[in-house]
Amino acid sequence: MATNRVVNPLRRRESPQQPTFLELFFDLVFVFALTRVVHELVLDYTRDDVAQRLTTSLAENGETLLLLLAVWWIWTQTAWMTSRFDPFRPPVQFVVLSTMFGSLLLAVAISGALAETGLLFASTYVAIQVGRSLFLVAIVRGHELRRVYLLALVWFGASAVPWLAGAFAPELTRNSLWTLALAIDYLGGRLGWPVPGLGRSRVSPWAVAGEHLADRYWQLVIVALGETILTSGSSLLRGPIVTERIVALTLSFLTTVMLWRIYFYRAGQILGEAVAASAEPGRLGRLAEFSHLLMVAGILATSAGSELVLIDPLGDAERAWVGAILGGPALYLAGRSVFEYVAFARVSWPRPVGILVLAAMAPVMVGLPPVWVAAAAVTVLLGVAVSDTIRAHGRPLEQASPPR
Repeated sequence: MATNRVVNPLRRRESPQQPTFLELFFDLVFVFALTRVVHELVLDYTRDDVAQRLTTSLAENGETLLLLLAVWWIWTQTAWMTSRFDPFRPPVQFVVLSTMFGSLLLAVAISGALAETGLLFASTYVAIQVGRSLFLVAIVRGHELRRVYLLALVWFGASAVPWLAGAFAPELTRNSLWTLALAIDYLGGRLGWPVPGLGRSRVSPWAVAGEHLADRYWQLVIVALGETILTSGSSLLRGPIVTERIVALTLSFLTTVMLWRIYFYRAGQILGEAVAASAEPGRLGRLAEFSHLLMVAGILATSAGSELVLIDPLGDAERAWVGAILGGPALYLAGRSVFEYVAFARVSWPRPVGILVLAAMAPVMVGLPPVWVAAAAVTVLLGVAVSDTIRAHGRPLEQASPPR
């Protein structure tokens, strides 16, 4: 009887690997969280003196990246958990819904995380990571996963110190302490949570549930793309609905369509197959996670750039704004290049060429109307999408061929 109780919270190997409605419901809170991250990015480019804005923006972009990485790690850890535990079991549902509420509080605290809401942000993050690990250690018996979450608990407990200490520190010290805390968290996950005397986890979630995690990551891309539509539509409503702003909204929508098209054709459809065919699914899965982090960051930067265009479509685009409008698509294409390598062990030429063209255009675009800069970015993305279509025309669908 005890054995049955132990197995109950876990997914059975013969169970369907598709994500459940609970996981899709969980993702809703991350639409809001990503919206808050984009809001911070826009503030990075619209505050302070124009002459100092490029330097200031780069520094504040780094601070916003810290917040995004914290949000990303919560989502990733939850995806790992639901890949191994059965979301139809009440204890697992309790963990997911508790994490969802905690993520909502975390998202609320993003705007002032480096100031007045720092304690809320840090304490919520720690409560989610430590609380999840502690709860799973308590409900699992007689299975390797109990040891895995015990190891993770040690690492999250260690990172809790700089997280909470940073919440009471001045801004520069806070940034350093939170960078240290994130480094502990990410390094622990990368190394399998090694603890002296207890060993480490040697089985990657990707080796056990690659199909499930592949689906979860493309769903997160959809969430990020949905955020761009929400942000651009909301931005239009915050000002006069005039021709130039409708054009800016149209360009934002077309950019989102191009990002969607470039992602899903064709690697986005076969990540699960690539992981299953790989001799090292854990290594390939980590590379897939990194590629998606780059792509989601690129989508959010693109969304921020679209909002800047909607703020002043016909003004003079300063260097920082040009960097945001063109840099987001370039970062996305960089992530998509890594993702293509994961699926096919190669990188097709349109992606690096697109990055180079975006970089080459940036100096020329300074001082032009932001709507022109956005149109140039859309044109480059359209060129990448069209080249994919031409290359695939008349050929059978390409199958997964991961690196060996």
